[in-house]
Amino acid sequence: MNEASAPHSLLDALARARVLCLGDVMLDRFVYGSVQRVSAEAPIPVLRIGERSAMLGGAGNVARNVAALGGRVTLVSVAGDDAAGDELEALAADDNGLELRLVREPGRASTVKTRYVAAGQQLLRADDEVTAAIAEATVTAVLGQVSDLIEGCDVVVLSDYAKGVLTDAAIAGVMALAEGAGKPVVVDPKRTDFAAYRGAAVLTPNRSELAAATGVSDDGDDAVEAAARGLIERCGVDALLVTRSERGSTLVRADGPATHLPTRALEVFDVSGAGDTVVATLAVALAAGADLAAAALLANAAGGVVVGKVGTAVATRDDLAAALLAAEAEVSESKVVSRQRAAEQVAAWRAKGLRVGFTNGCFDLLHPGHVLLVQEAKAGCDRLVVAINSDASTRRLKGPTRPVQDEAARALVLASLQVVDLVLIFEEDTPIPLLELLKPDVLFKGGDYSLDEVVGADVVRGYGGEVRVTGEIDGMASSVLISRMTGAASEPSEGTS
Repeated sequence: MNEASAPHSLLDALARARVLCLGDVMLDRFVYGSVQRVSAEAPIPVLRIGERSAMLGGAGNVARNVAALGGRVTLVSVAGDDAAGDELEALAADDNGLELRLVREPGRASTVKTRYVAAGQQLLRADDEVTAAIAEATVTAVLGQVSDLIEGCDVVVLSDYAKGVLTDAAIAGVMALAEGAGKPVVVDPKRTDFAAYRGAAVLTPNRSELAAATGVSDDGDDAVEAAARGLIERCGVDALLVTRSERGSTLVRADGPATHLPTRALEVFDVSGAGDTVVATLAVALAAGADLAAAALLANAAGGVVVGKVGTAVATRDDLAAALLAAEAEVSESKVVSRQRAAEQVAAWRAKGLRVGFTNGCFDLLHPGHVLLVQEAKAGCDRLVVAINSDASTRRLKGPTRPVQDEAARALVLASLQVVDLVLIFEEDTPIPLLELLKPDVLFKGGDYSLDEVVGADVVRGYGGEVRVTGEIDGMASSVLISRMTGAASEPSEGTS
Protein backbone atom coordinates (compact mmCIF):
# COMPACT_ATOMS: atom_id res chain seq x y z
CA MET A 1 0.00 0.00 0.00
CA ASN A 2 1.60 3.27 -1.06
CA GLU A 3 1.48 6.43 1.00
CA ALA A 4 -0.84 8.19 -1.45
CA SER A 5 -3.49 5.52 -0.95
CA ALA A 6 -3.20 5.21 2.83
CA PRO A 7 -6.76 5.00 4.21
CA HIS A 8 -6.92 8.37 6.00
CA SER A 9 -5.47 10.26 3.04
CA LEU A 10 -8.25 8.86 0.84
CA LEU A 11 -11.20 10.24 2.79
CA ASP A 12 -11.08 13.71 1.24
CA ALA A 13 -10.52 12.19 -2.20
CA LEU A 14 -13.81 10.24 -2.02
CA ALA A 15 -15.71 13.35 -3.14
CA ARG A 16 -14.00 13.06 -6.55
CA ALA A 17 -15.31 9.53 -7.12
CA ARG A 18 -17.84 8.94 -9.89
CA VAL A 19 -19.58 5.57 -9.80
CA LEU A 20 -22.03 3.99 -12.24
CA CYS A 21 -24.18 1.33 -10.59
CA LEU A 22 -26.42 -1.16 -12.35
CA GLY A 23 -28.60 -3.74 -10.65
CA ASP A 24 -31.82 -4.64 -8.88
CA VAL A 25 -33.32 -1.65 -7.08
CA MET A 26 -35.89 -2.32 -4.37
CA LEU A 27 -38.19 -0.34 -2.14
CA ASP A 28 -37.30 -1.10 1.47
CA ARG A 29 -40.19 -0.33 3.82
CA PHE A 30 -39.90 -0.45 7.60
CA VAL A 31 -42.80 -0.70 10.01
CA TYR A 32 -41.78 0.02 13.62
CA GLY A 33 -43.83 -0.65 16.70
CA SER A 34 -44.00 -2.38 20.06
CA VAL A 35 -45.08 -5.85 21.13
CA GLN A 36 -46.94 -6.12 24.41
CA ARG A 37 -48.98 -9.28 23.96
CA VAL A 38 -49.39 -12.50 21.99
CA SER A 39 -52.36 -12.90 19.66
CA ALA A 40 -55.33 -14.91 20.92
CA GLU A 41 -55.81 -16.22 17.38
CA ALA A 42 -52.36 -17.83 17.03
CA PRO A 43 -49.07 -17.99 18.99
CA ILE A 44 -47.69 -14.87 17.29
CA PRO A 45 -46.75 -11.43 18.64
CA VAL A 46 -49.11 -8.52 18.04
CA LEU A 47 -47.25 -5.45 16.70
CA ARG A 48 -48.70 -2.12 17.71
CA ILE A 49 -47.57 0.11 14.83
CA GLY A 50 -45.86 3.38 15.66
CA GLU A 51 -43.76 4.65 12.74
CA ARG A 52 -43.19 3.84 9.08
CA SER A 53 -40.28 4.67 6.79
CA ALA A 54 -39.03 3.83 3.32
CA MET A 55 -35.70 3.94 1.52
CA LEU A 56 -33.91 2.68 -1.58
CA GLY A 57 -32.82 -0.92 -1.15
CA GLY A 58 -30.82 -3.50 -3.09
CA ALA A 59 -28.73 -1.71 -5.72
CA GLY A 60 -30.35 1.46 -4.40
CA ASN A 61 -28.66 0.91 -1.06
CA VAL A 62 -25.31 0.54 -2.83
CA ALA A 63 -25.93 3.91 -4.46
CA ARG A 64 -27.01 5.46 -1.14
CA ASN A 65 -23.74 4.33 0.42
CA VAL A 66 -21.67 5.84 -2.38
CA ALA A 67 -23.48 9.17 -1.89
CA ALA A 68 -23.10 8.99 1.90
CA LEU A 69 -19.33 8.67 1.46
CA GLY A 70 -19.29 11.84 -0.66
CA GLY A 71 -19.09 10.25 -4.10
CA ARG A 72 -21.33 10.91 -7.09
CA VAL A 73 -23.35 7.94 -8.29
CA THR A 74 -25.77 7.22 -11.11
CA LEU A 75 -27.97 4.17 -10.64
CA VAL A 76 -29.47 2.42 -13.66
CA SER A 77 -32.22 -0.06 -12.85
CA VAL A 78 -35.65 -1.38 -13.74
CA ALA A 79 -38.99 -1.03 -11.98
CA GLY A 80 -42.61 -1.59 -12.79
CA ASP A 81 -44.95 1.07 -14.05
CA ASP A 82 -46.59 1.27 -10.63
CA ALA A 83 -46.86 3.33 -7.43
CA ALA A 84 -43.79 1.65 -5.89
CA GLY A 85 -41.75 2.72 -8.91
CA ASP A 86 -42.96 6.29 -8.44
CA GLU A 87 -41.92 6.12 -4.79
CA LEU A 88 -38.44 4.89 -5.77
CA GLU A 89 -37.97 7.90 -8.05
CA ALA A 90 -39.20 10.29 -5.34
CA LEU A 91 -36.79 8.84 -2.76
CA ALA A 92 -33.85 9.12 -5.17
CA ALA A 93 -34.69 12.74 -5.91
CA ASP A 94 -34.25 13.55 -2.20
CA ASP A 95 -30.77 11.97 -1.97
CA ASN A 96 -27.92 14.38 -2.75
CA GLY A 97 -25.20 12.89 -4.92
CA LEU A 98 -27.49 10.18 -6.30
CA GLU A 99 -29.15 10.13 -9.72
CA LEU A 100 -31.60 7.36 -10.61
CA ARG A 101 -32.12 6.34 -14.24
CA LEU A 102 -35.12 4.04 -13.90
CA VAL A 103 -36.36 2.05 -16.90
CA ARG A 104 -40.04 1.31 -16.35
CA GLU A 105 -41.28 -2.02 -17.72
CA PRO A 106 -45.05 -2.22 -18.26
CA GLY A 107 -46.70 -5.15 -16.53
CA ARG A 108 -43.78 -5.71 -14.17
CA ALA A 109 -44.18 -5.25 -10.40
CA SER A 110 -41.51 -3.24 -8.57
CA THR A 111 -39.75 -5.15 -5.79
CA VAL A 112 -40.95 -4.14 -2.32
CA LYS A 113 -39.60 -5.56 0.94
CA THR A 114 -41.44 -4.71 4.13
CA ARG A 115 -39.78 -5.33 7.48
CA TYR A 116 -41.71 -5.30 10.76
CA VAL A 117 -39.51 -4.28 13.68
CA ALA A 118 -39.99 -4.11 17.46
CA ALA A 119 -37.35 -3.30 20.08
CA GLY A 120 -34.66 -3.27 17.41
CA GLN A 121 -35.47 -6.82 16.22
CA GLN A 122 -37.11 -7.87 12.97
CA LEU A 123 -40.26 -9.89 13.58
CA LEU A 124 -41.11 -10.53 9.95
CA ARG A 125 -40.12 -9.58 6.41
CA ALA A 126 -42.71 -9.65 3.63
CA ASP A 127 -41.47 -9.59 0.01
CA ASP A 128 -43.61 -8.49 -2.95
CA GLU A 129 -41.49 -9.14 -6.02
CA VAL A 130 -41.06 -10.55 -9.49
CA THR A 131 -37.77 -12.34 -10.22
CA ALA A 132 -38.34 -13.13 -13.89
CA ALA A 133 -35.76 -11.78 -16.33
CA ILE A 134 -36.49 -8.36 -17.78
CA ALA A 135 -37.67 -8.24 -21.38
CA GLU A 136 -35.22 -7.95 -24.29
CA ALA A 137 -36.48 -4.46 -25.05
CA THR A 138 -35.81 -3.48 -21.45
CA VAL A 139 -32.25 -4.88 -21.64
CA THR A 140 -31.68 -2.75 -24.73
CA ALA A 141 -32.97 0.35 -22.92
CA VAL A 142 -30.76 -0.38 -19.89
CA LEU A 143 -27.65 -0.84 -22.02
CA GLY A 144 -28.48 2.36 -23.84
CA GLN A 145 -28.37 4.21 -20.51
CA VAL A 146 -25.08 2.56 -19.58
CA SER A 147 -23.57 3.45 -22.94
CA ASP A 148 -24.50 7.10 -22.43
CA LEU A 149 -23.08 7.25 -18.90
CA ILE A 150 -20.00 5.04 -18.84
CA GLU A 151 -17.47 7.60 -20.08
CA GLY A 152 -18.36 9.88 -17.19
CA CYS A 153 -17.67 7.34 -14.44
CA ASP A 154 -14.51 5.97 -12.81
CA VAL A 155 -15.83 2.57 -11.71
CA VAL A 156 -18.82 0.41 -12.65
CA VAL A 157 -20.69 -1.60 -10.00
CA LEU A 158 -22.98 -4.55 -10.74
CA SER A 159 -25.28 -5.15 -7.77
CA ASP A 160 -26.86 -8.50 -8.52
CA TYR A 161 -29.78 -9.43 -6.27
CA ALA A 162 -31.12 -12.07 -8.71
CA LYS A 163 -34.36 -10.13 -9.27
CA GLY A 164 -34.11 -10.24 -13.06
CA VAL A 165 -32.29 -7.05 -14.05
CA LEU A 166 -28.82 -8.53 -14.53
CA THR A 167 -29.59 -11.06 -17.25
CA ASP A 168 -26.84 -12.80 -19.20
CA ALA A 169 -27.30 -10.28 -22.01
CA ALA A 170 -27.27 -7.31 -19.63
CA ILE A 171 -24.07 -8.46 -17.86
CA ALA A 172 -22.31 -9.26 -21.13
CA GLY A 173 -23.30 -5.90 -22.55
CA VAL A 174 -22.08 -3.94 -19.54
CA MET A 175 -18.80 -5.88 -19.39
CA ALA A 176 -18.16 -5.13 -23.07
CA LEU A 177 -18.95 -1.43 -22.64
CA ALA A 178 -16.71 -1.23 -19.56
CA GLU A 179 -13.83 -2.97 -21.33
CA GLY A 180 -14.15 -0.64 -24.28
CA ALA A 181 -14.12 2.41 -22.01
CA GLY A 182 -11.31 1.09 -19.80
CA LYS A 183 -13.45 1.13 -16.64
CA PRO A 184 -12.98 -1.46 -13.86
CA VAL A 185 -16.07 -3.43 -12.83
CA VAL A 186 -16.84 -4.40 -9.23
CA VAL A 187 -19.52 -7.07 -8.76
CA ASP A 188 -21.64 -8.09 -5.78
CA PRO A 189 -22.68 -11.54 -7.08
CA LYS A 190 -25.74 -13.66 -6.43
CA ARG A 191 -25.34 -16.33 -9.10
CA THR A 192 -23.78 -19.67 -8.26
CA ASP A 193 -21.82 -19.54 -11.53
CA PHE A 194 -19.46 -16.57 -11.35
CA ALA A 195 -18.25 -17.14 -14.93
CA ALA A 196 -20.92 -14.67 -16.07
CA TYR A 197 -18.80 -11.91 -14.50
CA ARG A 198 -15.64 -12.78 -16.48
CA GLY A 199 -13.41 -9.75 -16.84
CA ALA A 200 -14.46 -8.10 -13.57
CA ALA A 201 -11.81 -6.41 -11.44
CA VAL A 202 -13.26 -7.58 -8.10
CA LEU A 203 -16.10 -9.80 -6.91
CA THR A 204 -17.43 -9.33 -3.36
CA PRO A 205 -19.28 -12.53 -2.38
CA ASN A 206 -20.16 -13.28 1.21
CA ARG A 207 -19.13 -16.61 2.70
CA SER A 208 -22.48 -18.27 1.82
CA GLU A 209 -22.24 -17.11 -1.80
CA LEU A 210 -18.65 -18.34 -1.98
CA ALA A 211 -19.74 -21.74 -0.65
CA ALA A 212 -22.61 -21.94 -3.16
CA ALA A 213 -20.27 -21.12 -6.05
CA THR A 214 -17.50 -23.53 -5.03
CA GLY A 215 -19.06 -26.21 -2.85
CA VAL A 216 -16.47 -25.36 -0.15
CA SER A 217 -18.27 -24.79 3.14
CA ASP A 218 -15.19 -24.61 5.40
CA ASP A 219 -14.86 -21.00 6.65
CA GLY A 220 -11.24 -21.23 7.77
CA ASP A 221 -8.73 -18.78 6.32
CA ASP A 222 -6.93 -21.37 4.21
CA ALA A 223 -10.17 -22.86 2.84
CA VAL A 224 -11.56 -19.44 1.92
CA GLU A 225 -8.33 -18.49 0.16
CA ALA A 226 -8.19 -21.76 -1.77
CA ALA A 227 -11.83 -21.45 -2.85
CA ALA A 228 -11.31 -17.85 -3.93
CA ARG A 229 -8.19 -18.69 -5.94
CA GLY A 230 -10.05 -21.47 -7.71
CA LEU A 231 -12.78 -19.01 -8.73
CA ILE A 232 -10.26 -16.40 -9.89
CA GLU A 233 -8.62 -18.92 -12.21
CA ARG A 234 -11.83 -20.54 -13.41
CA CYS A 235 -13.89 -17.39 -13.91
CA GLY A 236 -11.28 -14.97 -15.23
CA VAL A 237 -11.53 -12.22 -12.61
CA ASP A 238 -8.70 -10.28 -10.99
CA ALA A 239 -9.61 -10.54 -7.30
CA LEU A 240 -12.20 -11.53 -4.70
CA LEU A 241 -13.04 -9.68 -1.50
CA VAL A 242 -14.91 -12.27 0.56
CA THR A 243 -17.04 -10.83 3.37
CA ARG A 244 -17.16 -13.21 6.32
CA SER A 245 -19.48 -11.59 8.86
CA GLU A 246 -17.88 -11.64 12.33
CA ARG A 247 -14.58 -12.84 10.81
CA GLY A 248 -14.17 -9.67 8.77
CA SER A 249 -13.15 -10.10 5.15
CA THR A 250 -10.46 -11.71 3.02
CA LEU A 251 -8.89 -10.15 -0.06
CA VAL A 252 -7.45 -12.64 -2.55
CA ARG A 253 -5.71 -11.38 -5.70
CA ALA A 254 -4.55 -13.37 -8.69
CA ASP A 255 -1.06 -11.91 -8.40
CA GLY A 256 -0.43 -11.65 -4.67
CA PRO A 257 -0.86 -13.15 -1.19
CA ALA A 258 -4.21 -13.17 0.60
CA THR A 259 -4.97 -10.48 3.17
CA HIS A 260 -7.27 -11.27 6.10
CA LEU A 261 -8.95 -8.18 7.57
CA PRO A 262 -10.59 -8.63 11.00
CA THR A 263 -13.98 -7.09 11.67
CA ARG A 264 -14.01 -3.84 13.63
CA ALA A 265 -17.64 -3.88 14.80
CA LEU A 266 -17.91 -3.55 18.57
CA GLU A 267 -21.33 -5.25 18.52
CA VAL A 268 -23.39 -6.69 15.69
CA PHE A 269 -26.98 -5.41 15.66
CA ASP A 270 -28.13 -5.97 12.07
CA VAL A 271 -26.33 -7.29 8.99
CA SER A 272 -28.98 -5.92 6.59
CA GLY A 273 -27.24 -4.17 3.72
CA ALA A 274 -23.71 -4.73 5.01
CA GLY A 275 -22.69 -6.27 1.68
CA ASP A 276 -24.03 -3.18 -0.10
CA THR A 277 -21.85 -0.98 2.07
CA VAL A 278 -18.76 -3.09 1.38
CA VAL A 279 -19.15 -3.06 -2.42
CA ALA A 280 -20.02 0.66 -2.42
CA THR A 281 -17.01 1.62 -0.30
CA LEU A 282 -14.69 -0.57 -2.34
CA ALA A 283 -15.93 1.02 -5.55
CA VAL A 284 -15.82 4.62 -4.34
CA ALA A 285 -12.30 4.13 -2.93
CA LEU A 286 -11.06 2.65 -6.20
CA ALA A 287 -12.73 5.51 -8.06
CA ALA A 288 -10.90 7.96 -5.79
CA GLY A 289 -7.53 6.47 -6.75
CA ALA A 290 -6.94 3.90 -4.00
CA ASP A 291 -5.03 0.72 -4.66
CA LEU A 292 -6.99 -2.47 -4.06
CA ALA A 293 -5.45 -3.17 -0.63
CA ALA A 294 -6.37 0.28 0.72
CA ALA A 295 -9.85 0.10 -0.83
CA ALA A 296 -10.45 -3.30 0.79
CA LEU A 297 -9.34 -1.96 4.17
CA LEU A 298 -11.81 0.94 3.88
CA ALA A 299 -14.57 -1.41 2.76
CA ASN A 300 -13.95 -3.74 5.69
CA ALA A 301 -14.05 -0.80 8.12
CA ALA A 302 -17.30 0.47 6.59
CA GLY A 303 -18.88 -2.97 6.84
CA GLY A 304 -18.01 -3.02 10.54
CA VAL A 305 -19.76 0.33 10.94
CA VAL A 306 -23.09 -0.65 9.41
CA VAL A 307 -23.50 -3.99 11.20
CA GLY A 308 -23.41 -1.93 14.40
CA LYS A 309 -26.48 0.00 13.23
CA VAL A 310 -30.13 -1.09 13.09
CA GLY A 311 -31.81 -1.50 9.72
CA THR A 312 -30.52 -0.96 6.18
CA ALA A 313 -27.97 1.67 7.18
CA VAL A 314 -25.19 3.51 5.37
CA ALA A 315 -21.66 4.39 6.44
CA THR A 316 -20.82 8.08 6.14
CA ARG A 317 -17.38 9.57 5.64
CA ASP A 318 -17.40 10.65 9.32
CA ASP A 319 -18.31 7.10 10.37
CA LEU A 320 -15.41 5.80 8.32
CA ALA A 321 -12.95 8.31 9.78
CA ALA A 322 -13.95 7.30 13.32
CA ALA A 323 -13.65 3.59 12.46
CA LEU A 324 -10.18 4.09 11.03
CA LEU A 325 -9.05 5.96 14.12
CA ALA A 326 -10.31 3.13 16.31
CA ALA A 327 -8.53 0.57 14.11
CA GLU A 328 -5.29 2.55 14.25
CA ALA A 329 -5.53 2.70 18.04
CA GLU A 330 -5.75 -1.10 18.12
CA VAL A 331 -2.75 -1.41 15.82
CA SER A 332 -0.76 1.06 17.94
CA GLU A 333 -1.49 -0.90 21.11
CA SER A 334 -0.42 -4.13 19.41
CA LYS A 335 3.00 -2.62 18.62
CA VAL A 336 3.86 -2.28 22.33
CA VAL A 337 5.40 -5.63 23.27
CA SER A 338 7.47 -7.42 25.88
CA ARG A 339 11.18 -7.98 25.27
CA GLN A 340 10.57 -11.68 24.65
CA ARG A 341 7.95 -10.90 22.02
CA ALA A 342 10.31 -8.32 20.52
CA ALA A 343 13.08 -10.93 20.30
CA GLU A 344 10.74 -13.34 18.49
CA GLN A 345 9.59 -10.66 16.05
CA VAL A 346 13.12 -9.44 15.31
CA ALA A 347 14.20 -13.04 14.65
CA ALA A 348 11.29 -13.46 12.23
CA TRP A 349 12.21 -10.24 10.40
CA ARG A 350 15.84 -11.27 10.19
CA ALA A 351 14.83 -14.66 8.77
CA LYS A 352 13.14 -12.79 5.92
CA GLY A 353 16.32 -10.83 5.22
CA LEU A 354 14.98 -7.56 6.64
CA ARG A 355 17.34 -4.95 8.12
CA VAL A 356 16.40 -4.14 11.73
CA GLY A 357 17.06 -0.74 13.28
CA PHE A 358 17.00 0.23 16.96
CA THR A 359 16.85 3.49 18.87
CA ASN A 360 16.14 4.34 22.48
CA GLY A 361 15.43 7.17 24.89
CA CYS A 362 12.95 8.51 27.41
CA PHE A 363 10.80 10.17 24.72
CA ASP A 364 9.07 12.39 27.26
CA LEU A 365 6.85 14.95 25.46
CA LEU A 366 7.13 13.80 21.87
CA HIS A 367 8.46 16.69 19.78
CA PRO A 368 9.86 17.35 16.26
CA GLY A 369 13.32 16.21 17.34
CA HIS A 370 11.93 12.79 18.21
CA VAL A 371 10.01 12.64 14.93
CA LEU A 372 13.16 13.53 12.98
CA LEU A 373 15.07 10.79 14.80
CA VAL A 374 12.60 8.00 14.02
CA GLN A 375 12.06 9.17 10.45
CA GLU A 376 15.79 9.20 9.71
CA ALA A 377 16.19 5.88 11.49
CA LYS A 378 13.42 4.21 9.48
CA ALA A 379 14.95 5.53 6.26
CA GLY A 380 18.05 3.48 7.15
CA CYS A 381 16.36 0.16 7.88
CA ASP A 382 13.38 -2.04 6.99
CA ARG A 383 11.94 -2.38 10.51
CA LEU A 384 12.43 -0.01 13.43
CA VAL A 385 12.35 -0.95 17.13
CA VAL A 386 12.08 1.88 19.67
CA ALA A 387 12.93 1.17 23.32
CA ILE A 388 11.87 3.64 26.01
CA ASN A 389 13.07 4.01 29.59
CA SER A 390 10.52 2.96 32.18
CA ASP A 391 9.18 5.53 34.63
CA ALA A 392 11.61 4.39 37.32
CA SER A 393 14.57 4.44 34.92
CA THR A 394 13.58 7.92 33.70
CA ARG A 395 13.44 9.25 37.27
CA ARG A 396 16.91 7.93 37.93
CA LEU A 397 18.23 9.62 34.79
CA LYS A 398 16.21 12.85 34.76
CA GLY A 399 15.24 13.52 38.36
CA PRO A 400 12.14 13.12 40.57
CA THR A 401 9.88 15.37 38.44
CA ARG A 402 10.22 13.22 35.36
CA PRO A 403 8.71 11.73 33.34
CA VAL A 404 5.89 14.14 32.56
CA GLN A 405 4.01 11.31 30.84
CA ASP A 406 3.97 7.78 32.20
CA GLU A 407 5.54 4.91 30.29
CA ALA A 408 2.24 3.59 28.91
CA ALA A 409 1.35 6.97 27.41
CA ARG A 410 4.83 7.46 25.95
CA ALA A 411 4.80 3.99 24.42
CA LEU A 412 1.36 4.45 22.85
CA VAL A 413 2.26 7.82 21.32
CA LEU A 414 5.39 6.37 19.74
CA ALA A 415 3.50 3.32 18.50
CA SER A 416 1.03 5.60 16.71
CA LEU A 417 3.82 6.76 14.38
CA GLN A 418 3.68 4.84 11.11
CA VAL A 419 7.47 4.57 10.85
CA VAL A 420 7.73 2.77 14.21
CA ASP A 421 7.25 -1.00 14.01
CA LEU A 422 7.75 -2.11 17.65
CA VAL A 423 7.93 -0.36 21.02
CA LEU A 424 9.19 -1.88 24.26
CA ILE A 425 9.87 -0.53 27.74
CA PHE A 426 13.08 -1.30 29.61
CA GLU A 427 13.85 -0.92 33.32
CA GLU A 428 17.64 -0.66 33.10
CA ASP A 429 19.48 2.65 32.91
CA THR A 430 21.03 1.72 29.55
CA PRO A 431 19.76 -0.26 26.54
CA ILE A 432 22.78 -2.58 26.53
CA PRO A 433 20.87 -5.69 27.72
CA LEU A 434 18.35 -5.14 24.92
CA LEU A 435 21.06 -4.67 22.33
CA GLU A 436 22.67 -7.92 23.44
CA LEU A 437 19.30 -9.69 23.17
CA LEU A 438 17.98 -8.24 19.90
CA LYS A 439 21.28 -7.62 18.06
CA PRO A 440 19.85 -4.97 15.71
CA ASP A 441 21.63 -4.36 12.43
CA VAL A 442 21.79 -0.60 13.07
CA LEU A 443 21.78 1.43 16.29
CA PHE A 444 20.51 5.00 15.79
CA LYS A 445 20.98 7.86 18.23
CA GLY A 446 19.77 11.42 17.88
CA GLY A 447 21.60 14.47 19.17
CA ASP A 448 25.05 16.02 19.35
CA TYR A 449 27.06 12.84 19.89
CA SER A 450 30.20 11.38 18.44
CA LEU A 451 29.88 7.73 17.48
CA ASP A 452 32.12 6.67 20.39
CA GLU A 453 29.80 8.42 22.88
CA VAL A 454 26.70 6.43 21.92
CA VAL A 455 25.81 4.02 24.73
CA GLY A 456 25.96 0.46 23.42
CA ALA A 457 27.99 1.33 20.32
CA ASP A 458 30.74 -1.09 21.30
CA VAL A 459 28.19 -3.90 21.73
CA VAL A 460 26.68 -3.34 18.30
CA ARG A 461 30.03 -3.03 16.57
CA GLY A 462 31.19 -6.15 18.41
CA TYR A 463 28.79 -8.42 16.54
CA GLY A 464 29.25 -6.55 13.22
CA GLY A 465 26.39 -4.05 13.46
CA GLU A 466 26.41 -0.39 12.49
CA VAL A 467 26.03 2.76 14.61
CA ARG A 468 24.61 6.02 13.21
CA VAL A 469 23.99 9.47 14.71
CA THR A 470 21.03 11.33 13.22
CA GLY A 471 20.42 15.07 13.05
CA GLU A 472 18.69 17.15 15.71
CA ILE A 473 16.59 20.31 15.92
CA ASP A 474 18.02 23.02 18.16
CA GLY A 475 16.06 23.64 21.34
CA MET A 476 14.01 20.50 20.91
CA ALA A 477 15.08 18.43 23.92
CA SER A 478 12.19 17.48 26.22
CA SER A 479 14.05 19.01 29.17
CA VAL A 480 14.29 22.37 27.39
CA LEU A 481 10.59 22.34 26.50
CA ILE A 482 9.59 21.44 30.06
CA SER A 483 11.73 24.21 31.53
CA ARG A 484 10.10 26.71 29.17
CA MET A 485 6.66 25.63 30.30
CA THR A 486 7.47 25.67 34.01
CA GLY A 487 9.96 28.52 34.11
CA ALA A 488 12.38 26.24 35.93
CA ALA A 489 16.08 25.88 35.25
CA SER A 490 16.81 23.53 32.42
CA GLU A 491 17.42 19.95 33.52
CA PRO A 492 20.26 17.89 32.06
CA SER A 493 19.16 16.49 28.72
CA GLU A 494 20.25 13.54 26.65
CA GLY A 495 19.96 14.32 22.95
CA THR A 496 16.30 14.69 22.00
CA SER A 497 14.99 12.55 24.86
